[in-house]
Amino acid sequence: MKEYGYVRVGAAVPEIEVSNCNYNVKNIIKLIKRAEKNNIEILVFPELCVTGYTCGDLFHQEILINESEKAVSRIVDFSIDKEMLIVVGAPIRVGHQLFNCAVVINNGKIIAVIPKTFLPNYNEFYEKRWFSSSVKSEERFVHYCNNLIPFGTDIILQHESIKELSIGIEICEDLWAVIPPSSIYAKEGASLILNLSASNDLVGKAEYRKSLVAQQSARCISGYVYSSAGFGESSTDLVFGGHSMIFENGSLLIENKKYSLEEQLIYNDIDVEKLYHDKMKVNTYSDELSQILLAKNVLRKIYFNVNSTTVSLERKINPQPFVPNDEKVRDDRCEEIFNIQTNGLIKRIKHIDTKGLVIGISGGLDSTLALLVCVKACDKLGIDRKFVKAVTMPGFGTTDRTYGNAVSLINMLGVEFYEISIKEACLQHFKDIDHKEHTHDVTYENTQARERTQILMDKANQINGIVIGTGDLSEIALGWATYNGDHMSMYGVNAGIPKTLVRYLVKWIGDNQVDKDVKNILYDVLDTPVSPELLPPNEVGEIDQKTEEVVGPYELHDFFLYNIVRFGYRPKKLYYLACIAFKDSYEKDVIYKWLKNFYKRFFMQQFKRSCMPDGPKVGTICLSPRGDWRMPSDASVKLWMDEVDNIITK
Repeated sequence: MKEYGYVRVGAAVPEIEVSNCNYNVKNIIKLIKRAEKNNIEILVFPELCVTGYTCGDLFHQEILINESEKAVSRIVDFSIDKEMLIVVGAPIRVGHQLFNCAVVINNGKIIAVIPKTFLPNYNEFYEKRWFSSSVKSEERFVHYCNNLIPFGTDIILQHESIKELSIGIEICEDLWAVIPPSSIYAKEGASLILNLSASNDLVGKAEYRKSLVAQQSARCISGYVYSSAGFGESSTDLVFGGHSMIFENGSLLIENKKYSLEEQLIYNDIDVEKLYHDKMKVNTYSDELSQILLAKNVLRKIYFNVNSTTVSLERKINPQPFVPNDEKVRDDRCEEIFNIQTNGLIKRIKHIDTKGLVIGISGGLDSTLALLVCVKACDKLGIDRKFVKAVTMPGFGTTDRTYGNAVSLINMLGVEFYEISIKEACLQHFKDIDHKEHTHDVTYENTQARERTQILMDKANQINGIVIGTGDLSEIALGWATYNGDHMSMYGVNAGIPKTLVRYLVKWIGDNQVDKDVKNILYDVLDTPVSPELLPPNEVGEIDQKTEEVVGPYELHDFFLYNIVRFGYRPKKLYYLACIAFKDSYEKDVIYKWLKNFYKRFFMQQFKRSCMPDGPKVGTICLSPRGDWRMPSDASVKLWMDEVDNIITK
């Protein structure tokens, strides 16, 4: 999966016997074999897994240290011709000191030994009784397994050909430090952190441990593989649950089941290309920090290679990245977004001392959401809902269903109602510009959109009010708006919300914020096809102009938008991920068609975004030219389209 920037990582928890190195290495090799069958490229074992973590004063026994080294040599020999990075924990002597170390093995060689820095010395843990901290040694190499090997915490592992894949290693308690070594490695470019751990279990500790790994993964903008000691460690006073997990920038990819009596192996695919992209955009570490903590001028790079095979992705690809999967999280998100919209609008109302809010209501999703925001703003300010001037403007494409929903919603919410038909004004305009009224082209459509905007703007002038925009993030991305028509307003409350999320937001409001009668209307609005209603209805009076038949499915476009803007994915990778995410919904050629359309529209319609109105940012994706998205209006799409043209869809 090298082509798409994915690296398969694994966390292994072998069954061990304390101080029985031969038994332990046999089980370690057994897990390496399993990992190889599952195409794992980077495999992490627990802390001191070769001997067992809970050997206590046995670490001072010469025979244990010698047998541990022999056991590691067996792992090294077994790794020959296996292009896998294997990291195991073992006690290693350097001079007259003993260190708790991570031994890094790659294709028959030990390429690095990383000692532990922060040693616990409290409660049941007395590591300082047996081990020295990395800061106690000035050695840069160690004689181990008949070789001279780089030794120290100033080492970062770099893949020979994948520039995005660089690795830092820390051991258990290192993560609990005020400033963990992983923070330094991340600052120096590490996209993946490996942690060999032996963390015992107590009531509530697992959740704390999990949150710690999640936060450090997010703080470091990295993948994080955590493997902790499990069954077989001494149970004199402690129990080790074998808790292992894999995170990517704060998101859990996979976690094992604790307290298993058998060996465990979990694995998933880390997107190092995505992490590399995020690191380019964020720089919050000072240059001096790493030099102070490591007391080195520069980190040493040790190069390795792994077998990046082409296999199907293990990780799931979310087809709706803007919409949380968990219902409670989704409801909480909807509540927060609704509050952000409302408070943003309230600030604009108070700042300019406007005398009213003018909004066009079509009976569609976007205008319905915008109206609900306006009403909520009035309620929070304690002012009459008549402050909102809701205008329905029937045109040539208006259907009875949308008209009925618009009128009913306006009346039930108690806002001030205006109905102004645009038909006669548009017919007069057609006559003025010598356009045939039966020619249903872009002029026919945009005339109606601009007439509606003119009515709203002039109505706002009459009352010294402002026009509230209804367009959403998906429409803004596609440029699916009439320039200086529905494209324009004084404040666009939906500008940061994609179409896929608008649906859930309206549903949440219907379920939680309004009475039963309003809820019924909202649910019918949700069932109505998305349409600008600028072309006449069909012969039975139903919507004939359906947006998604023209520009493509919004769920596809929102997927494209999120991954292009958030992660900078190139077309080939985006197509690959979309085919996985929507394998049960769309054929590959359909995905390809709309991907090509998205790129074309996204680039060609930037000029509309360059002068879009103010509106609240509600998520990580925002296309405001004053905020997160700075793109020239005349940027060429050729590089992207050339790659799209070379995608093979069969």
